[in-house]
Amino acid sequence: MENGIPKKPRILCLHGFRTSGEILKKQIGRWPESILRKLDLDFLDAPFPALGKSDVEAFFDPPYYEWYQRNEDCTQYINFEQSIAYIEDYMVTHGPFDGLLGFSQGAFIAAASPGMQAEGVAFTKVPNIKFVILIAGAKFLGFKFGQPKLAVNAFSSPVQCPSLHIIGENDFLKEQGMVLLESFVDPVVIYHSKGHTIPRIDERGQETMLSFIQKFQMI
Repeated sequence: MENGIPKKPRILCLHGFRTSGEILKKQIGRWPESILRKLDLDFLDAPFPALGKSDVEAFFDPPYYEWYQRNEDCTQYINFEQSIAYIEDYMVTHGPFDGLLGFSQGAFIAAASPGMQAEGVAFTKVPNIKFVILIAGAKFLGFKFGQPKLAVNAFSSPVQCPSLHIIGENDFLKEQGMVLLESFVDPVVIYHSKGHTIPRIDERGQETMLSFIQKFQMI
């Protein structure tokens, strides 16, 4: 509590594949002010420039970045360990952070982070991640058959970290997102009618999100 006002949870936001922190900031910026004013959001660019065409080129200007690369059958991941170290170093330098928010590729990382931290293989230099907000997320193992070595045991036990999942009814990752729910203890879910995107939050979704956020305001 600061001057009688609950402290805003600090959240590190991880963008999607071949986009950027600035693009994610613009997309999240469409959410209702009732939500945004309760959050302290920090948007980080991935460490690797995009190695190919971005799906958002028609909507957002470059530069574009990616967190890691993988082969076509999703059995090998490249630069994943470097990205995790990069995120952790940023959290050490600019933190502390209360939680993580991720979209798509960023949500894959955010979803696995509490488990990697619990296993002691990553995020050992920072406080425990208190919660995650996952937009169009999935497990690495759930997406075909491969997974990065650091994340092998990220979901071996039920994830105790509180989680809010935002799932699109027409997202090509919807099925994998539903599988991800099963790995978390008491996940909170907001469904929307769109596809693989960051949706606007309707009134019902606002109520769900504000209730979730309230748990992590330092009162």
